[in-house]
Amino acid sequence: MNTTQGKRNVKGNRKQAVSIRLGTADVRKMKQLAERIGVRDSDVLRYALKTTLNRLAALCDPEIKGANLVPAVVEAGPEFVRYFDLDAVRLDAILNTGVEPSRRVSHDDVALVSLAGSQPEYAMLRMPRTNAPGGVRVLGGSTASVEALRQHLYEKYVYRGSESDGFDADGIADSASPLGELTRHQ
Repeated sequence: MNTTQGKRNVKGNRKQAVSIRLGTADVRKMKQLAERIGVRDSDVLRYALKTTLNRLAALCDPEIKGANLVPAVVEAGPEFVRYFDLDAVRLDAILNTGVEPSRRVSHDDVALVSLAGSQPEYAMLRMPRTNAPGGVRVLGGSTASVEALRQHLYEKYVYRGSESDGFDADGIADSASPLGELTRHQ
């Protein structure tokens, strides 16, 4: 092993000090939280950073794209789209660049995610309604609207094309699935 590489790896594993600018209100909240739970301000900041990075981890992997990236964007929520000011064009590039056509997220769904970040009520007016006349699904309240969008996207991109999730209608492992094989031999 090259000693230069070994030194670089050790140095790469060390913690680094970084400087960030926070608004007065955020600093106050951080200090209040730290005081209340009996930790340092920096512990609160590290916790916030780590949980956010874990939540967005799929976005760090360049191999995850298209429909496979939908859960990460959906779970990041409207505040992710709003905070980074992600319009439909930028979201489409994030989701669909280099994706085979069968795994692409439709432009309409990308636009819905973008709208949910800025105008959730309007996004719900544009959302397809399942087996209902009029073509739109309208729910009261932003929480219900976000949940309806989440359900729509998961049904279309995450659960589509899977013949079986490994369980039958009663939630029992399907005998044709690997889980069924395990339960049958017990």
